[in-house]
Amino acid sequence: MSDPTRFPTVTITAQRGAISDDVSLLIGGRRWSGWTDVRITRGIERLPSDFQVSLTEFSPTERGRGIEILRGDPVQVLIGEDAVLTGYVDRIMRSLDTRSHTVTITGRSKCADLVDAAAEWPGGQIVGSTVLEIAQKLAAPYGINVTAPGDPGPAIPKFNLMRGETPYSIIERLCRFGQLLAYDDPDGDLVLSTVSNRQTASGFREGVNIMRASLGATMDQRFSEYFSYQQSVATLNDIGEGGDLQATIFDTAVPRHRRRIIISETSGGIGWEIAGRRAGWEAARRRGRSTVVQVSTDSWRDSKGVVYAPNRLALVELPTLRVSSALLTIGEVTYHSGPGGTQCDLTLMPPEAFTPQPFDVRQLLPFAELADIAAKAGKK
Repeated sequence: MSDPTRFPTVTITAQRGAISDDVSLLIGGRRWSGWTDVRITRGIERLPSDFQVSLTEFSPTERGRGIEILRGDPVQVLIGEDAVLTGYVDRIMRSLDTRSHTVTITGRSKCADLVDAAAEWPGGQIVGSTVLEIAQKLAAPYGINVTAPGDPGPAIPKFNLMRGETPYSIIERLCRFGQLLAYDDPDGDLVLSTVSNRQTASGFREGVNIMRASLGATMDQRFSEYFSYQQSVATLNDIGEGGDLQATIFDTAVPRHRRRIIISETSGGIGWEIAGRRAGWEAARRRGRSTVVQVSTDSWRDSKGVVYAPNRLALVELPTLRVSSALLTIGEVTYHSGPGGTQCDLTLMPPEAFTPQPFDVRQLLPFAELADIAAKAGKK
């Protein structure tokens, strides 16, 4: 077998000073590089992160044994010496024609198991645990750590697993209560976080470090006023001034009358606060998503050599597109490399575009307990 440290490579990515942007797969202590095509994608609204790399393998008449990577192998994807994804090899596809023999390898972060596999917990009921603690319990069987840099919120009195649910479907639902995002970090572990206020060392400026850029400015998904109603299961609950209307929010930037009515997924005496917050969330999220900036740059790193990552703020200046000094959140980042060169594609939106939907955790309680809470609230 050839020396793994001297595995034939074709360097196609740029060297920036002392920092290498060469992409390699670290598998079983052996480092594989020399890819002719690379794509790595991470985001705060996608789980798991994933990658795809390709290269032309040895022909049968050449010396060497070629790629020795197996489906299911644990893998760490590196850009230079910086880990950007830790997970498993999902698929290995081989193809040939009269001129070449190509190998394509795809994989996802460790959190793929939270998305694909079933949730498990002895007895199927978790009592008195926060969203973070529940996520840690559900992720533990799959060897995944869970962290929450901020406040994970109060304990949930009682939570019952439904057979067949995946850990991620449960975690994503519970994260709404704490207004948290759920995404993976470069180590393949799960992060529960609010929208970050951390900023990249350098943003994206027209004429400086932008290859291509586009701005999507929309109005069709915005409304001039949002009415939020509490869903009621009591026959006479909507009688009286205002009925079960909980909040009205106006978007004065919408140029004509457009009303949207929201029915909050709460009932009785437990959901007034959430029903009110739903209107504000709906207006803010739609306003945020009406401005989408997509940028392509020729570097995977900011001015301090840090690899661009999701959930970071970046200053965007695109005078031609009428974007002036906008501080936007990186929602998704894709690192590309191939015959056409190296580039980084980023999708950015205002931070409010990524705020999770408010959710009343008491909805998870059995109906009898909900009725008791509602009855007590009605007596006050």
